[in-house]
Amino acid sequence: MNTSALLPVRSSVHRQYTIANAIVDLLRRERAERGYHLREQWLSDQLGLSRTPVRSALQILASRGIVQARRNQGYFLEMALDSINEIALSPPPTPDQDLYIRLVRDRLAGRIANDFTQRDLAALYKADRTVMLQTLRRLTDDGLLQSNGARNWSFVQALDNGAALEESFQFRRMFEPQAILLPGFRVDHAQLEQSIQQHRQIACADVDALEPRVLFEADSRFHEMVAEFSHNTFVVQAMRQQSRLRRLLEFGGYSNRARVHLWCEEHLAVMAALGEGKLQRASILMSLHLDQALSAAHVLIDIPNT
Repeated sequence: MNTSALLPVRSSVHRQYTIANAIVDLLRRERAERGYHLREQWLSDQLGLSRTPVRSALQILASRGIVQARRNQGYFLEMALDSINEIALSPPPTPDQDLYIRLVRDRLAGRIANDFTQRDLAALYKADRTVMLQTLRRLTDDGLLQSNGARNWSFVQALDNGAALEESFQFRRMFEPQAILLPGFRVDHAQLEQSIQQHRQIACADVDALEPRVLFEADSRFHEMVAEFSHNTFVVQAMRQQSRLRRLLEFGGYSNRARVHLWCEEHLAVMAALGEGKLQRASILMSLHLDQALSAAHVLIDIPNT
């Protein structure tokens, strides 16, 4: 496994956690037992990295009690195999990442207005000015905010209330699975393979280390790609509109590591069926995926269960 091939990560700290998680994955594959000797050179060879970042990652594992550092001997596994299978390391959020998540979730919960000023944010979050500006810049870069000048800001049009979100999922449930069964549906296998490889990278990566826009692009591109395979202009236009509207919601959900890995697996299952020409199965899997996505959205927006 070569971690240099992974999707872009946010910072050197997040990269260290990505490598630490990669080491844990190696231990799982080796079915390592307590007392297993983690040799730096072997880990470096397996991960395609120099020993310095590997050593930093081992120090993280040692700080969590996963491995033990023994003077002049190296690092040894401290945990049983069953415990290793439950490990998923998350780096501590930086101040701007923390504010980013709070802003998105507060908007989804209706605790912050669509239009606001920097003074409003300062009063509400007691945030340092530098942190606040970094956060606003990231939200703008990610397509969630737009500047109205004179320190005024507004969220872009989005699915930010329960009723709109419920209607959106009803609409998508109606056309996305059925688009796969249209007479003109044809799979572009080159595009499909590219998306499969991207999803496999996400599945192997530390979700917390990936930029939200990288996850959103992979997620939305999957749905738009399947819509494009239908060769139906109206299906493609409808899917692109839905991608724009759901941006805020999806960014709010990317802090849920388990859900990101789950939708990644669900996408891969749909693509596997498409690659095998099993369109009926792909349609059913798409329906199930959308049902799961709506269930996950309940934790972000108050949507009545049906």
